Order: sequence, then C-alpha cells, then structure tokens
Amino acid sequence: MSLAAPPRPPAAPQPPARPSFGRRSAGLLLRWWRRLTAMRTAIVLLFLLALAAVPGSLLPQRSLSQNNVRQYFADHPALAPWLDRLFLFDVFSSPWFAAVYLLLFVSLIGCVLPRGLEHFRAMRAAPPPAPRNLLRLPDSGTLTTPLAGPEALDVVEEELRVRRFRVVRREGELSAEKGYLKETGNLLFHLSLVALLLGLAGGKLWGYEGSILVTEGQGFCNSFQQYDTHSSGPLVDSGDLSPLCVDLEDFRAEYEENLTAASFTADIRYGAPGEEGRARTIGVNEPLRLDGDRVYTTGHGFSPTFTVTRPDGTALEDVSIPFLPSNQSTMASQGALKVPDLGADGEDQLAVEGFFAPTGLVQGGLLTSVDPRPLAPQVAIVAYQGYLGLDSGIPQSVYSLDAAQIDRGRLTEVGSANLAVGEAMTLPDGTTIAFTGYREFAAFQFSHDPGQVWVLVSSIALLAGLLGMLLLRRERVFARVAPGAGGGGTVLTLASLTRGSGESAPRFAALTDDLGTALGTRAPEPEDSPRDS
Repeated sequence: MSLAAPPRPPAAPQPPARPSFGRRSAGLLLRWWRRLTAMRTAIVLLFLLALAAVPGSLLPQRSLSQNNVRQYFADHPALAPWLDRLFLFDVFSSPWFAAVYLLLFVSLIGCVLPRGLEHFRAMRAAPPPAPRNLLRLPDSGTLTTPLAGPEALDVVEEELRVRRFRVVRREGELSAEKGYLKETGNLLFHLSLVALLLGLAGGKLWGYEGSILVTEGQGFCNSFQQYDTHSSGPLVDSGDLSPLCVDLEDFRAEYEENLTAASFTADIRYGAPGEEGRARTIGVNEPLRLDGDRVYTTGHGFSPTFTVTRPDGTALEDVSIPFLPSNQSTMASQGALKVPDLGADGEDQLAVEGFFAPTGLVQGGLLTSVDPRPLAPQVAIVAYQGYLGLDSGIPQSVYSLDAAQIDRGRLTEVGSANLAVGEAMTLPDGTTIAFTGYREFAAFQFSHDPGQVWVLVSSIALLAGLLGMLLLRRERVFARVAPGAGGGGTVLTLASLTRGSGESAPRFAALTDDLGTALGTRAPEPEDSPRDS
C-alpha cells in the first residue's frame, strides 16, 4: 500500500510587475498634458497673463522710455535694482512673461482643436433619440388630438422646421435640435484668441520700432544708427528695414484757453532715399501709414539756436540743439551744447548747459517759464571749458553734460547769463555765445508691426464669437405619440432642453400653444348628429 504525497501548499500570489520607466514617464506626461489642455487651466493662465501685464503699466519700461527708467533708478536707488532683477522694467520681454504666454498658447491649442473636431462631428450627426421619460425634463407637457400618431408628428415636424430646427423622425417619436452656432461662436472665440496671440507673437518677432527727435528743417531715414532709442524682434535684420526717409518741414502746437494742448500737427515729406518725397500732414492720432509701417508724432519741444564765435573769428553759426521738456504744462526745457572742435589740444573744449523758457520770467534772479507758447523766449546758460570726455569710450547723453567731468574738475565753469533772443554772453577768453532764436522739434516714433492686420481681424472675430456664445441658445425638442385612452385619438408628449441665455419656460409655452393651434386646425370636423323626424 503506497502513501499519497501530501498536497503542496498554494503558491503565494506574485505582485504585479511594475511598469517600465518609459510607460511611467509616458503616463505622467499624459496626465500633465490633460491638465494643461483643460479649459480651466487656460482660464487660469489667461488670468495670470493679465496679472503679469500689470507691472508693465505701472512701472516705466525700457522699450518705451529709457529716460523714465533712469529717472526711476535715481528716485528709488534701493528698490530699482531689485525690480530690475525681476525684469519689471522689461516685463513684456521677460522670461516669466514669455513662459506664461507660451503655456497659454499651448493650452488653448490643445483645448480648442479637440473641441473643434468634436463639434464638427456633432454637426454632422443626427439629433439624439428622445429620452425614455420625457415628462422628467425641465420643460415638458402633453397634448391630446384626434389625429393619428404619424399625422400628429407631421404637424410637429412642420412647426419645428419653420422655427429652423433640424428634425429627425424615428418610430413613434421625433427629435429636433438647433443652436449649433452657439458652440461655433465658442470655438470661434477661442480660435480667435489663439490667432490673436499668434499675431502678437509675430509682431514681436518680426517687428521693430525706433524713436528720434527731429528739429524743423531736418529729417531722418529708417536706420537703427539714426534713432535715439530702438528695439527690434529677434528675427529682424538691419537689411529688413523699410527704405523710408522723413523730413520735418514745419511743426505747429495749438493750445486751449487754459493752456492745455489742443493739437500737434507736423508737415512732413516722406519717400525712399534719393526721392523728392511727398507732402503729408500728420498728428498725434493721425500717423503716416505705409504697408505695415507707422510714423507717429509722440511729443514736441523746442531747440534753441546758438552762435559760438571764438576770439580768432571762427564761428559755429545757428547750432540747433533739442532741449528736453522738464515741465509739460509750461514746456520749460533743459539741454546742453557740446563744442568739441574748438581746442586743438583737446583741453580747451566748450560746453553750454542751458534752461529754455518759451515765455520767460525772471523771479528772484531765476528764470522760469509761465506759458507753453513761445511768447517771450529766453534761455539761462552756464558755460564750461575743459575736457568733455567724448573720446573716453564711456557713453554720454547728448542732452546733458557728464556730471563726473565737472566733479573731477575736467570742466570748469567760466560764465553764466540769462539771454533773450539776440543777446550774447562773452567769456573771459573772448569767446561769445549768442542766443539767436529757436526752432520746434517733433518726437517721432517709427513702428513696423507685420501682425497688425492679423490682430485686427482676430479681434473682430473674437468679438463676433463672444456675441454668438453669449446671445445664442442651444435647444433640443423631443416629441412622442401614444394612443389615447380607450383607443381614441393620440396623446402627444413634448419636452425640451435649452442651454443658453434667457428663460426656456416662456419659449416652450409658446411652442406648445402654436402646436395646439396647428393640431386643432388639422383635426377633422365632427359629423352633425341626425335630426329627429
């Protein structure tokens, strides 16, 4: 007799194999992609983009005015360097603004494109079948009619088609739907937002702008070397600039009775280099527009003219120097005249620092301006002689003297005076500085933005999509017929679902009333009862 072997204990269950690193990474990326392309993520990123643009409107930006940024550093020497480390003076070109911009762009594309495909399939698909219990829908009701079931559905179908519903008949029931333009408006809004971002990005990549002060009788050509300040996109080369030159012939500023500016107009001539040019008058809100190029008038000021005569008779006549306004209400301006070529040894150079008052008034020995109009122009000047430091390799502003040269004693004050037009000041060495008059200058900004038309069309489409999304309604109507009680007539059950603006109950009540009237019109007239003989 043989003994059976004892049964083996059941094997312990093996834990499932851990997914490979590649599958885990793919799953993690897929989850993050779904979160990024969710509509709520796009809304959060859009809010962050608007929030990120707030510092750009509160703080001066280098791309708009480097002078204002320098003034902010002078006014807030402790705070400004920290703000600069956070790119708050270059908000719209900062890495964190670009990161939010790109994330929003990717999120919108990943969110809108699948919805667009889904909407395209929904437009081609038939309305869904009627729910099993129509009376559970928010708007529902029943109608009784002596018509047969198919005839009652014919009446309902005719009435719905008049109301521009798309209707599908099934066995004993009917489904209708309209309002696809609401979802189309939603998609148009988001696609237009993507197109708007593309247009703005294209303008930043291939656009450029430059600012320059031009005195009457002078001009400039579209070249980065001629601009006082300029900025350009990373894909712009100097050879891509439009060949255009602009000459300022005359500038006029008009003021209200309270001395506020009413209008600025500039008479210019423009054309390609070497051409005679065409005449045009532009203003603050009326720029010169040429195939994507814009020439704006952004400001104005005065350029006093001086004649500098050395003791040996050599003269520098009618030198016109723009003085920058320090007070916009009175147009009091400050500037500097640098004459580097009067001394052969480089140590006998002349510099003049001045204050120009369009309507000058001396109070307590100080010149001030009381009116922005040039009614009594005067200038207060301080003359220096010495070494200007123009060849030192250190950049200097053309509108002011280098204070370091004065502090080190390289420039020495040799005279000062308040001058009216036609008056002159004589320095100890016999040099005379005469104030001969003034000219007006205009501040021009040349802008090239290839995405302007794209942005305009996108903005119009975005507004149209928003109106369609807010004003249109998505509506479905269902109808089902059943035999009436006792087998006579038909019971018509109606229901509707509405998504959009406005209340749905009044519209459903109006539809029910119209259907009741139409069914009553189609119903056969009852036969007359026989008369008693």
